[in-house]
Amino acid sequence: MSLTEKVDKRAHILAVAEQLFADKGFDGTSVRDIAQLANVNLAMISYYFGSKEKLLEALIEDRAGYTLGIIEELAKNQTLTPWDKIDKLVDFYVERIFNNFRFHCIMSQQYNHARSPEIKELIINIKMRNLEQIKKVIADGQKKKIFCKVDIELTMASVFGTLTHITNSKSLYCRLMKVDETDDLTYRKKIAPRLKTHLKQMMRAHLDFKNEE
Repeated sequence: MSLTEKVDKRAHILAVAEQLFADKGFDGTSVRDIAQLANVNLAMISYYFGSKEKLLEALIEDRAGYTLGIIEELAKNQTLTPWDKIDKLVDFYVERIFNNFRFHCIMSQQYNHARSPEIKELIINIKMRNLEQIKKVIADGQKKKIFCKVDIELTMASVFGTLTHITNSKSLYCRLMKVDETDDLTYRKKIAPRLKTHLKQMMRAHLDFKNEE
């Protein structure tokens, strides 16, 4: 098996595990379930990951690593204004969550109900890393007298709390928007632009330095 084939096989197993963990829960999914749906043998999963717990860790690190890379690049970008960066952060997180809804569900489940201290610690560390990069964006805006002084941690709690509420309350918002709950594409097309606009307006009302005057 070539290196490319190994990478593709590993990625395929991760994608299948992500689907099953989101649909059946981590505890409700067996390694055999993953092997059957991925059309691989148990030995291959053991070879790549060692155990179901290590597979979950690999999935979290893989998906979260991409997010961190995007945020790091945005934070150090010298051509964008602080407001541009805030808008791009909002756009990125809304799109990332709706396009990777299964992974968002897994992260929420594991953060709130993880039996493994290692998994919970991994998720906390990921959230901390991401928050540090976002704090750089806000601190830069404050230094340039564009953003006012705010509690950055609770500011981000307001943003992510809104995102989590929307994603966890799909049935409610489908009814409010008169969308068939099974029509995921229409739901996303309707809610995503509204959510982006709301979060950007909220951040401007909260961060704008002019509001301190």
